[in-house]
Amino acid sequence: MAAIVAALTSVAVLPTSAQADSGLSSLTATTETPALYGDDAGGNSDADDPAIWRNDADPDASLVIATAKEGGLRVYDLAGKEVQSIPAPPAPTPDDKPGRFNNVDLVSGFPLPTGRADVAVVTDRGRDHLRVYRINPGAAQPLTDITDPDAPLVFSKTLDEVNDQTTPYGLATWKDRSTGRSYAVVSQRSRTRLALLELRTTATGAVTYQQVRTYDLPSSFTLPNGRSWTPCADPGDLPQVEGMVVDPVNKVLYAGQEDVGIWRMPADLGGKPKLIDKVREYGVPGTYDEATEECVAGADPGYGGTHLSADVEGLTILDEGDGDGYLLSSSQGDNTFAAYDREVADDNEYESGFRIAAGTVDGSEECDGAAVLNVPLGSRYPNGLLVVQDGHNTPDETDGDGEVRDNTNFKFVDLGKVTNALGGDD
Repeated sequence: MAAIVAALTSVAVLPTSAQADSGLSSLTATTETPALYGDDAGGNSDADDPAIWRNDADPDASLVIATAKEGGLRVYDLAGKEVQSIPAPPAPTPDDKPGRFNNVDLVSGFPLPTGRADVAVVTDRGRDHLRVYRINPGAAQPLTDITDPDAPLVFSKTLDEVNDQTTPYGLATWKDRSTGRSYAVVSQRSRTRLALLELRTTATGAVTYQQVRTYDLPSSFTLPNGRSWTPCADPGDLPQVEGMVVDPVNKVLYAGQEDVGIWRMPADLGGKPKLIDKVREYGVPGTYDEATEECVAGADPGYGGTHLSADVEGLTILDEGDGDGYLLSSSQGDNTFAAYDREVADDNEYESGFRIAAGTVDGSEECDGAAVLNVPLGSRYPNGLLVVQDGHNTPDETDGDGEVRDNTNFKFVDLGKVTNALGGDD
């Protein structure tokens, strides 16, 4: 993964125009989760994507559920303390890829034979599956795996294709309020494909899924000068999507195509997408250098946006009720967060932004995933909570050879700080 991250980062910092906006508000986190280390000693754990679950009966007992790649799944309380660790599935053979949990999202009130329950849905990028966990309020081990063992592969047809790892990557769940059916929109790693999967309960009480349709976002773009542009990437890779969120009120999906920008389209993938904002690097030509395994930039033609630096990551909806609120996006390339008007009628106009800087704990850099919940969460977060991944957690720790270990975790931010920075209600 380190080589891939390096390659993507090299694309993200190509143009000289991608400078951080010094006028943005700087917020600080209240607490953080324990460090995760991406080496053998740390179980190849890499913090990636969080989801926030509210315990309606006891908001102080709410949880943050987060992915850790090969490290599986972590569950934290509101103090940032780990309360459960779920390993990713092992590789079936030494020649196969192990499980690798990439993104997580929640479905409330999912119908099970024992009654309705909240569930966490996870993309297992390593084994090309979705995994589903029942959330058991108040339990010492709050998550229970209820995935159908016979659930199908998501994108692959053979085991060889699974090992090629063009597998599930980003994830957004949603419930159709008119039918009560629950869905997951899943993106494909190194491709532009999105798949709509319906979540279903089997006769045994397990959860499986069935593909409804797919949609392929563009991989190349016609620029205002008439030339065709394709973002530079590793050979054979297309500009992928990871960060996604569904606005259930407007029934629209927002998808962050990492080196392109943010798309808006119907949540059921049944209509054409619209690019609501571009990254600053949009249109910048790049040539892949095999020796360095990085992209070398050409001249910036000036066709990009002004608010996002690639990669676009961590999309989440800050719900302020009655259809109001914000779409938040991590601008990974300059360590900031952008906020857009949630209202489709206003065409998701850019509103403001902020960064999460060092305070009692360190800030957030190269944020991969984010989740927000605008409801009271007990005594710790009466204003709600924003959880973001930190791609460069500090302080640094070295291994036995004196090398700095890959170190990531999650930061918890009082949502009141965020809403104040954004100017209150829309």
